[in-house]
Amino acid sequence: MSAMISHFAIFFFFGRAFFLFSSSISDHCFCILQISTLVRSVRMLADMEEPIGQILKRTELADKLILEKISCPLGVLLVIFESRPDALVQIAALAIRSGNGLLLKGGKEARRSNAVLHKVITSVMPETVSDKLIGLVTSREEIPDLLKLDDVIDLVVPRGSNKLVSQIKESTKIPVLGHADGICHVYVDKSADINMAKQIVRDAKTDYPAACNAMETLLVHKDLINNGGLDELVFELRREGVQLYGGPTASALLNIVETSSFHHEYSSLACTVEIVDDVYAAIEHIHQHGSAHTECIVTEDCKVAETFLRQVDRYAYIFSLRNVI
Repeated sequence: MSAMISHFAIFFFFGRAFFLFSSSISDHCFCILQISTLVRSVRMLADMEEPIGQILKRTELADKLILEKISCPLGVLLVIFESRPDALVQIAALAIRSGNGLLLKGGKEARRSNAVLHKVITSVMPETVSDKLIGLVTSREEIPDLLKLDDVIDLVVPRGSNKLVSQIKESTKIPVLGHADGICHVYVDKSADINMAKQIVRDAKTDYPAACNAMETLLVHKDLINNGGLDELVFELRREGVQLYGGPTASALLNIVETSSFHHEYSSLACTVEIVDDVYAAIEHIHQHGSAHTECIVTEDCKVAETFLRQVDRYAYIFSLRNVI
């Protein structure tokens, strides 16, 4: 894997040129920081302890009868992912490190960059492994036939829209591991440190707007209307060029366009803002309109935080508290 790492920085710059005129620059373009972060992540994988063959659990069922749970590869994975060249590197690195075979199908917009990166990765694979460990699917028309190979492919991982995930699930007998929408919320409580809240909200929306765990809805406690907290949060987002849409309350209060649906994944510099009465109203909103992906609360009240963490249905949560006792 070390040989593969040394080639990455060179080829990423070439891959960048293919997307200078793309309408979704954030998906397709690498900056120096992204390159450095990606290379660092791959090196961390290369340096980690061998993940295969580890005894995870051992149970003595009877005298001289031991049951062991041992880590092993899943097998052959078919991963269908969005038009992000960095995704190919991340997925391939994980597959190599965990000993899995891999079929990759990226978005057509990144076709040339994916081909270059795939060539770099397979060219440095040792002979004992073979460069055929990782295959690149270049045509969408090949996917239906691949989804029929339940005797060859062990797991399908579709990364993309809810429509894509649903279509894949309906088209194959192969197990499918895929999330649907990424309708992620940040709830700013009345007790939140507003400076910390501004940083969190800004980062959650602008750091990588196309990510599936980017903030799509900002929920703000009603008390922040009167103390200026809401205005500061809105100003912070607008300063970063974020287009704001409002729920029924926020749209009237802030004089912004009312959203057509709370269940909307913008995947861009846009988000919905709404006012809620308290943490319970925030939780109810998330349960009604969220997608059980990633949720965040900003508060200085431990009891409010505990209520949120216990009651919100999510894949992952983020709890921001300045002072933890």
